[in-house]
Amino acid sequence: METTARGGETAQTLDRGLRLLHLVADAPGGLTVTEAANRLGVGRAAVYRLVGALAAHGMLRRDGEGRLRLGAGVLHLARRAQPLLAEGALPALRRLAEQAGATAHLTVVEGGEGVALAVVEPSWTSFHVAYRTGARHPLERGAAGRAILAGRAGAAGPVSTAGELQPGAYGVAAPVLGVPGLEASVGVVALAQLDAEVVGAQVLAAATAIAAALS
Repeated sequence: METTARGGETAQTLDRGLRLLHLVADAPGGLTVTEAANRLGVGRAAVYRLVGALAAHGMLRRDGEGRLRLGAGVLHLARRAQPLLAEGALPALRRLAEQAGATAHLTVVEGGEGVALAVVEPSWTSFHVAYRTGARHPLERGAAGRAILAGRAGAAGPVSTAGELQPGAYGVAAPVLGVPGLEASVGVVALAQLDAEVVGAQVLAAATAIAAALS
């Protein structure tokens, strides 16, 4: 019975620690210990214990004002996860690039920007956009970023843009929804104007397939 009780306490502590990480991640200005305690429904002493353990692993830190913020350890885990995300998305991206005859990409949010995590070029076209893995852009510009913002607002439909990131380039993208902890979009970019209805359906299908592969 004692072993079972300790196991239950450990699971509860782990659950609270993970909930605390999510709370801090969702608070751009950070959280005070009191705010964290109120949201978790526990005492300040319990939060201090959680913060101590998470800070020791680099997952949380306290800024100059004592507010809780994510630590560099979270970025380390995120970088380790990125190759797995890219690998899971590649089959759908290859299919999308061949269908649309355009460069397909998976874009994720990092540091308030959109970052191209995986890029696949079509095999049969004479010309296509050279879009590099690791390319960054503001979320407010380009179809990929705008699709992520639309996903935040609960919109799942495709987004089309023209010339926002590169003159003469056209983009169509849709958010990847339903994957916990992931903000991303999948889309295509081309040098010729795209049929928003046809390519939009292809992009939506790819977004659904990628969400299923990563869930």
